[in-house]
Amino acid sequence: MYDHYSGALYGIILRIVQSKEYTEEIIQDVFVKIWNSIHQYDASKGRFYTWMINIARNTAIDYLKSKAFQNELKNQSLPDFVYNTAELSTTNNSSDYIGFNNVLEGLETDKQELIDLAYYQGYTQHEISEKLKIPLGTVKTKMRNALMKLKDLLKDYQ
Repeated sequence: MYDHYSGALYGIILRIVQSKEYTEEIIQDVFVKIWNSIHQYDASKGRFYTWMINIARNTAIDYLKSKAFQNELKNQSLPDFVYNTAELSTTNNSSDYIGFNNVLEGLETDKQELIDLAYYQGYTQHEISEKLKIPLGTVKTKMRNALMKLKDLLKDYQ
C-alpha cells in the first residue's frame, strides 16, 4: 500500500504544510491512521484512494492548527525562517505528484481560489467568506459548483 500511494499522499501533504520535514512526520501518521481505521472504509461511499486523500488532508490541516506546530513557528529563529523561503513557498509546484494542478486549471479562477483556500490552506467556508468578503451562501454555492465541475473533470483520470 505504501509503495502505491505514498508519492501521491506525500505531494498532497507537502502542498498543505509546505515543509519536507513536517511532511515526512505527517505521512507516517497518515499511514498509521489508515492502518488502524481500515475497517471504517466503506466502498459504497467512495474510492479507497479518495478515502486516503481525505485522511492525509485532514491530518495535515490538523497538524498546522495544532498548538505544538504554532509554538514551533513562533520559536523558530529568524535566520532559519528567513532563509527557508523556498521551502515555505506556496508557488513550489514540485509537490504536484498527481498532476492535480492541471485539473484545477479547468476551473474558473474564482473556483480555483476557493479550492485552494479550502483544501490546501484549511480554511472553513465561514473563514473563506470573511477573507474574500463575500456572503457565506455564495461561498457554499460556488464551492459546490467547483466540486461538481472537478468531479466531472476527474472522470477522465479514473
